[in-house]
Amino acid sequence: MHLQTANLVTIMNAIIFSFTRNGAAISVKLQNYLNTCGFETGIFTTKRYRMMDPALKEIRPSLQEMCRDAFSRCRLVVFIGATGIAIRSIAPYLKSKTKDPAVISIDERGKFVIPLLSGHIGGANNLASGIASFLKAIPVITTATDVNGLFAVDEWAARNNMAIFNMAGAKTFASRLVDCKKVGVKSDFPITGPLPEGLVLADEGPVGMAITLRKTVQPFVETVVLCPRILHLGIGCRKGASMEKIEELATQEMARLRFPLNAVRGIASIDVKKDEPGLLAFAEEYALPIRFYTAEELNAVEGDFTPSAFVAKTVGVDNVCERAAVLDSKGGRLLLHKTSKNGVTLAIAAEDFTVDFTVQPQMMRQKKQKPV
Repeated sequence: MHLQTANLVTIMNAIIFSFTRNGAAISVKLQNYLNTCGFETGIFTTKRYRMMDPALKEIRPSLQEMCRDAFSRCRLVVFIGATGIAIRSIAPYLKSKTKDPAVISIDERGKFVIPLLSGHIGGANNLASGIASFLKAIPVITTATDVNGLFAVDEWAARNNMAIFNMAGAKTFASRLVDCKKVGVKSDFPITGPLPEGLVLADEGPVGMAITLRKTVQPFVETVVLCPRILHLGIGCRKGASMEKIEELATQEMARLRFPLNAVRGIASIDVKKDEPGLLAFAEEYALPIRFYTAEELNAVEGDFTPSAFVAKTVGVDNVCERAAVLDSKGGRLLLHKTSKNGVTLAIAAEDFTVDFTVQPQMMRQKKQKPV
């Protein structure tokens, strides 16, 4: 890819392609709207129309190459033009509904907004409805659960920041609802409020979903497992500890506890470790946010922690990993107390969590995590 274009795509998480004068004008308006939704949006058009607005860039070296790069870097790809152009452009890069970005097609008059790809998990349906409202257009939603006004398990999981396992089961789940059959719900967490239509509390049955931190939980013959991302890793380490040593301990303990790394929301440590290459590389490898707290902040955390006189003398707090995990989880419960290996210490805490089907939070906008 042309160097300038590659750099542009790298800093964007949404990209709009247009091919006509009307399309280019719509893309300028839409860029502003998407940016208010939390996106960093780039707009690209043909050489003929790029001078219409300073924000417009030329599609180069080719639409196909830009699509290839956008599919690996962006969360949203919008085409303003014929739907056929969009389909032919993205076809070589399709992977799966859990990995592909949201793809939306808009006609060049701005009359119809069509989510083509990743309608639920990627949020394309929700985004298409918002874009249509902004453009005073008609959203064309075709997914069965949406057109029937039914609960969509994959969309609900994405909107509530949950990792989802068994996508084949999610299709069966949706099919039963469309066929007016009941599906089960089993949760390791408290449930508040009413269940959506078609869902019933159950400990077993043919099809259902399990809301749990352990993806091995399979109460139904066909189970869709939803793991809320509520785990926080508190990590301490010796100076110069490698990413591999940190990864070894984290993956070992998560596997032992049968927690998927997809359930981790963040990493925390003390601020004197903010420049540790191994710790930063581990966070980058798994696309996890990392926060660093001062000794004073960690000392202020209430709880029963494993003390270390050496650590207290070295960094000013008697325990880094446990206190950091609890603080980062906003006072959550420790699921793993201090564990050490090869100069690395680890603790795991979970946020308090309640299942509420009536709450409709905004789509979480975060990096794609490395699946485990």
